[in-house]
Amino acid sequence: MLQDTQTIRYYQRLTDAFVELWNRGYRTDDMRMYLDGYLAALRHSNAIESYKIHRLEEEAVRYLYDVSNFAMVQPEAEPDYR
Repeated sequence: MLQDTQTIRYYQRLTDAFVELWNRGYRTDDMRMYLDGYLAALRHSNAIESYKIHRLEEEAVRYLYDVSNFAMVQPEAEPDYR
């Protein structure tokens, strides 16, 4: 579980981006490459400590491979009261 506020913000940005990419037609392999680039940028910029980046990666991968995060909710049909 992430506890650092800055790391949580990065996690929220990542998961929002995953959902946006999914809705635009990208799939898991593409989003994994996005994640790898994102993490590489964090490592390069020294924005947060490396052990926090590792925890962020673990949580983001867990989110990415959980299919329930990308399930499309189908609206229920309204009952016909005729």
